[in-house]
Amino acid sequence: MQPKQRWFGVKARTAPAETVFREQVMQLNQVTVGATDYAASLAFYRALGLRQIVDASPRYARFETPSGETFSIHKVEAVTGDSTVIYFEIEALDERVAALKAAGIRFERGPRDESWGWREARLRDPAGNPLCLFSGGENRRFPPWRIDKKSTPKEIVQ
Repeated sequence: MQPKQRWFGVKARTAPAETVFREQVMQLNQVTVGATDYAASLAFYRALGLRQIVDASPRYARFETPSGETFSIHKVEAVTGDSTVIYFEIEALDERVAALKAAGIRFERGPRDESWGWREARLRDPAGNPLCLFSGGENRRFPPWRIDKKSTPKEIVQ
């Protein structure tokens, strides 16, 4: 048996790449976006329902979702491009969008059903970063076109 190695918190055996990558333990820690107006972005993400867990004002803040994923903002002079979209999954999408609109949050597009099985609403944060609030149900991880058809939610958990 070959020795186990650890790099940057990722466990792997010394083996061919395809085996190593399958056996790695890797989780997404957080997503960070630029904020041109730190205070406005802080208020915006709090209004979305994220709980602030780190305060390094006036340059950085980190938030947590109810299930533990983290999201952060950092102060930048300008945000460029639209190639990245941040998706937040919400069970009662229509109700949440209505509440956010009542609180003054503007949406580019209200909730609508999409051909890929999700219901989505689109908006931008104060820095112009595009966001999508969505409800995907089982189609979020297990859409009909998933390539590993043998996998089901139950098999993935085991």
